[in-house]
Amino acid sequence: MEMTGAQILMETLLEQGTDVIFGYPGGTVLDLYEQIYRNGGRIRHVLPSHEQGGIHAADGYARATGKTGVVLATSGPGATNLVTGIATAYLDSIPLVIITGNVPTTLIGQDNFQEVDVFSLTYGIVKHSYRVARVEELAEDIREAYAIAASGRPGPVLIDIPKDVQQKKTRFTPKPPVEIPKIAGEYTEKEIAQAVKLMEKAKRPCIYCGGGVIMADAGEEIMELSRRLDAPICHSLMGVDAVPTDFPASLGMSGMHGQYASTKTIAEADLLIAVGARFSDRAVGGKQKYAAKAKIIHIEIDPAEVDKSITVDLPLIGDAKEILGKILAAVEGGKKEKWQAEIAEMRAFGRMHATDYSGKLTPDAIIDAVSRVMPKDTPIVTDVGQHQMWVAQRYPFAQPRTFLTSGGLGTMGFGMGAANGACIGTGRKTVLFTGDGSFAMNFNELGTAVTEGLPVIVVLMDNGVLGMVRQLQRFFSNGHYSQTTTNRKTDFVAFARAMGAEGYRATTTEEMADAMQKAKAAEGPVVIACEIDREDMVYPMVPSNQSIDEMILQGGR
Repeated sequence: MEMTGAQILMETLLEQGTDVIFGYPGGTVLDLYEQIYRNGGRIRHVLPSHEQGGIHAADGYARATGKTGVVLATSGPGATNLVTGIATAYLDSIPLVIITGNVPTTLIGQDNFQEVDVFSLTYGIVKHSYRVARVEELAEDIREAYAIAASGRPGPVLIDIPKDVQQKKTRFTPKPPVEIPKIAGEYTEKEIAQAVKLMEKAKRPCIYCGGGVIMADAGEEIMELSRRLDAPICHSLMGVDAVPTDFPASLGMSGMHGQYASTKTIAEADLLIAVGARFSDRAVGGKQKYAAKAKIIHIEIDPAEVDKSITVDLPLIGDAKEILGKILAAVEGGKKEKWQAEIAEMRAFGRMHATDYSGKLTPDAIIDAVSRVMPKDTPIVTDVGQHQMWVAQRYPFAQPRTFLTSGGLGTMGFGMGAANGACIGTGRKTVLFTGDGSFAMNFNELGTAVTEGLPVIVVLMDNGVLGMVRQLQRFFSNGHYSQTTTNRKTDFVAFARAMGAEGYRATTTEEMADAMQKAKAAEGPVVIACEIDREDMVYPMVPSNQSIDEMILQGGR
């Protein structure tokens, strides 16, 4: 049948199983929005307050569901407002299809109204880009975009569609949804045997989980390998929820603000089995001393990540679940009582230097109040800052895809949009932990939550400062707190109510517990403004590019 490009876009999105679009209309996408109007009963459209909120919502939807998120924006400022969200998804390997409109093909390059070369602008932060020159190419470009976004190491794909391509007609032939191509592993059976040999020989093995474990659905294989080898499990920020927090071998997050035992274990291990992790600077610190005593096996789907930051002894390129399955078919392992005794000592030392939060409303008390009442499958979203680290350190995650945070880019303003998307994608009440600095960047998206009737609970840790930067100034700029005390007079409870949400204030643990019970029972969005001390710091802390030898523990020791 013959259709316009706008009709073909809609039919192809539906063909690929798209159930929701996060988008903001404009002049170059009027034809696309005409199709959204005509197909209102077939697809859901969510209108954010800002395009950046829309792409963060598509990102949160994708993180929480494992499906590809879709965002739509007009040309010019609509497209440029997506850039930070595209980079956020790119660095965290999140599958998105980003659709932008553009001026007609005959006018491209003439600096027309709202014309921006978004294709070139986003070149370094996408897996692939399309500028559709002919309507005959549109359907296949969309299908390819879905396949690329979700295959191998996932990521965002941009499709820029000029206005005349949306309006022209061509024949359209429906097809089944694309099958996501499976990336062939580059490892050999000999390399699998070498890995097994290294594991059998190791006396102090350690497993290091990144976000790739979650994407590969390999948590069960990680736990079984841990049991076989009697090996502890350490986590990157993106891999915090790869296995349940209460799994006995899990030591929590390692790195700059990781748990002492987790970071120290990597330093003392004689074999590090890294799975789906890219060894970022915040996770590694000083490269010269990172896992200096260990042979390193790196299981990774993206060959570009191997030896990029840390030189490894044995790379295994391919799907983590598949590779771990082959290893488990051969490895036996055994108990390692001496190594476990050392780990127990590390855990005890870390507990000894934990912050004493008794007697006041603290970050830990706030997190505990949330975790006590929320179901285990609750999506937990964070913005970026101290609250992000406190949650990563303390929240008891029980399932994968329940910890949603901007790890690679560290995007303040990510949280509210992402929480909306996660709530829409899962249909579950969702919790956002944020700080007053981050929330001020995205609280317009609270209006979206109200409009859509989303049961999102915003737990706002309000200390009146840009806490993480202030903490760095305290330790590394002689306490010169330059522009990190906001001095804002915002009443967040009044703001929440003005936006149509419910708002509560918590200054004590009792008030926090009461507010959480009310928030859990509410049908729409709720903001809980929690007043915390600006002197509450994130401990431990390893200074940038340093090793655990320079770790700062509670109290600055």
